[in-house]
Amino acid sequence: MLGVVPYHTLDLDDEDSLSERLEHQEMGQAGVQIAVVRLPHLSNFTDFRALEGIQGVGVRYVTAPEQLIGADLIVLPGTKSTMDDLRWLRTHGLEAQIERLHQAGTPVLGICGGYQMMGQTLSDPDGVESGGTMAGIGLLPTETIFRVVKTTTQAAGRILEPEGVFAALAGIQTTGYEIHMGETVLQTGAQAFQTLKRGEHTVLDGCVCGNACGTYLHGILDTPEVLEPLVGALMERKGLDPCAIKAFDPAAYKEEQYDRLADLVRGALDMPALYRILEENHA
Repeated sequence: MLGVVPYHTLDLDDEDSLSERLEHQEMGQAGVQIAVVRLPHLSNFTDFRALEGIQGVGVRYVTAPEQLIGADLIVLPGTKSTMDDLRWLRTHGLEAQIERLHQAGTPVLGICGGYQMMGQTLSDPDGVESGGTMAGIGLLPTETIFRVVKTTTQAAGRILEPEGVFAALAGIQTTGYEIHMGETVLQTGAQAFQTLKRGEHTVLDGCVCGNACGTYLHGILDTPEVLEPLVGALMERKGLDPCAIKAFDPAAYKEEQYDRLADLVRGALDMPALYRILEENHA
């Protein structure tokens, strides 16, 4: 027995399907309301943790069309099964509601699988997901073809000159990672969202069309450089003062939480005994 680590509340990243955050579906009192669609095969939902840390921003995870009403930004997140989750959106009335609200001016952001859904068509010739071809939501002039090879890479980029509420992000440097099956092709005349540096290669990523925007880059919202202009633009649309945004550094906050965890473990365990065991086994 080396000790007992006590229960302690820390704000660490959660498992996609187990987090209590996903139960938050009510409209709050925050100035800016962001609705993230809680897809059945939701993945990488920690993409939105940083938004929750900004004072004046309310993030809720929704599963019904009426819960989207009043949102200042609708987010379609990553998913482990894009085509199945798009069917779920369709059969539960969320797709039609997203289209109505977007036509009325609500911005829509898609990340990874959510980005794929926003296009014109999704094709799966190799049966990577469920096979066949289906129509997308149609918010972006793109076509996605699923491939057997999976893209998994760290990436850094620079946002080009997006439109609508996303215009506030022009020229900003981005960092994150990609983890997806398939590739998305822009139709003639479509506008890419950003350039990405993958190793030695620079590629175009994402698409923007008015107040609809999609990207493959997970973690794009994890820096103040992206967060603050985006939230500021949403606030301005509502007639609120963007200067009221308090600076928030998601990376520093996360590091602080893990430091607290490390201190908790060190204080609860017999660390000299643990080190002796490690040294003996190494010898």
